[in-house]
Amino acid sequence: MNRRVFIKGGAIAGAAVAGIPWLQSCRPAGHEKSQGEFITDDFEIKEESILQMQQYLETGNYTSEKLVELYLARIQKLDKSGPVLNSVIEINPEAFEIARQLDQERKSGKVRSPLHGIPVMIKDNIETADRMLTTAGSLALASSPALQDAFIVKKLREAGAIILGKTNLSEWANFRSTHSSSGWSGRGGQTRNPYITDRNPCGSSSGSGVAVSANFCAAAIGTETDGSIVCPSSINGVVGIKPTLGLWSRSGIVPIAHSQDTAGPMARTVSDAAVILGLLAGVDPDDMSTSESTGKKQSDYTRYLDVNGLSGARIGVARNFFGFSAQVDQLMEDAILCMSNKGAEIIDPANILTSGEMGAHEWEVLLYEFKADLNLYLSKTPPGNKTRTLGELIAFNEQNRDREMPWFGQEIFIMAEEKGPLTDKVYLDALENMKRLAGKEGIDATLQQSGLDAIIAPTGGPAWTTDWINGDHFIGGSSTPAACAGYPAITVPAGFVHGLPVGITFMGSAWSEPTLLKLAFAFEQATLYRKAPEFRTTLT
Repeated sequence: MNRRVFIKGGAIAGAAVAGIPWLQSCRPAGHEKSQGEFITDDFEIKEESILQMQQYLETGNYTSEKLVELYLARIQKLDKSGPVLNSVIEINPEAFEIARQLDQERKSGKVRSPLHGIPVMIKDNIETADRMLTTAGSLALASSPALQDAFIVKKLREAGAIILGKTNLSEWANFRSTHSSSGWSGRGGQTRNPYITDRNPCGSSSGSGVAVSANFCAAAIGTETDGSIVCPSSINGVVGIKPTLGLWSRSGIVPIAHSQDTAGPMARTVSDAAVILGLLAGVDPDDMSTSESTGKKQSDYTRYLDVNGLSGARIGVARNFFGFSAQVDQLMEDAILCMSNKGAEIIDPANILTSGEMGAHEWEVLLYEFKADLNLYLSKTPPGNKTRTLGELIAFNEQNRDREMPWFGQEIFIMAEEKGPLTDKVYLDALENMKRLAGKEGIDATLQQSGLDAIIAPTGGPAWTTDWINGDHFIGGSSTPAACAGYPAITVPAGFVHGLPVGITFMGSAWSEPTLLKLAFAFEQATLYRKAPEFRTTLT
């Protein structure tokens, strides 16, 4: 659920084979109809997967240093000039040096993981103890680098990934104003959708979704509280995974709410996202939620990828998330028919009956936890940071209104500041109700009632035009149940509406990532909807 909606309401991709009939390929003809002028794109590693890049590195066709060079040139061409997508907020000044070191390791026979020497991006609310800043897009934190790497950044470095830079985001992960424009931050400006650049990239992991889709990196890391991975993944035509709460550590990440926050991978294929999902999972003593992953996490999720994974699966259709767009509904009907043709048993409807009841409870939880969690986080930031409480952030924004609030305000900050401690009965009741309605009586009940492997729903609608005056024009989505329950969800491209991507979500119970990946991969391989953007300026 879009945060502004419930404030108001209270509540390994292969090549397509020509000539295969639709009942086998599952992709209706004509879905890629081109419109208007576009940029000719002959980028030499366009759409290459992590596995393909590893093969190039092994054979010597490319070095990691060369990959960095190619990506940085493309960012300069398309992100900072050309269509000015503005998805990258900062380039890592040490990227070339890191790449050369990893090339030397490879020459000596050491390859750390499938990510060895692969350039990736991370969202600018994830700490790096290097020369880059960690600001959540706010000028208030643009003073000095973090004191240590976030746990998942340590895991990335251990895996041999090259952190190419940081991506722009909806400032404070889209938790500042009820009328914000997704993808806008005081530090980074407005990120644009790569398919049609006057359209919005959704958020809050806006830059991560755009950077992956536009081929500025091999993959990226986003964060989600409710919709902030799956929505920008859907709208930018990529795969996004919101893991089970506790699979990935949150230590070193600017928080919204510990009951829902998680980071997750965003990639062009399910297989790439699966590679990253396993490599960054792990128990972190600084995040107690990760202790729940013991005996449940996997180090390699790619072993669950099965092109025939839909055969015999029982999949429920959550019809109560349909109806906001006839064109999106038609894409979902195509997807349902595809899954059926691939051997899945479709249970329709399989509605999450409590979905309309959890929003108001979620809103209370977010406001209470944001104040508590952010104050704790700010108290541990480097000495150069002059804003160490939410109250001081509110004052900073007022003092810097021309730079921080030219288009929208900080109503959510003010509402959160008025909340009491996490011992308040209002908060404790809201938390209990939210988790029960989303989990036991929500997703779990729906799965158990019909013996389902997963539930599907449209991730959201096509991208809206960016509007700094009125804010986002969000029309629908299905992120809230999994977000509130702390359960996993995966979005995969499911087609286009007038050239704009739309995703389908697979959601399940806690720790069901293996099953969801199997289903999502089989659907991806049956459809191959992913198509690189052409950077059109407007819908014509």
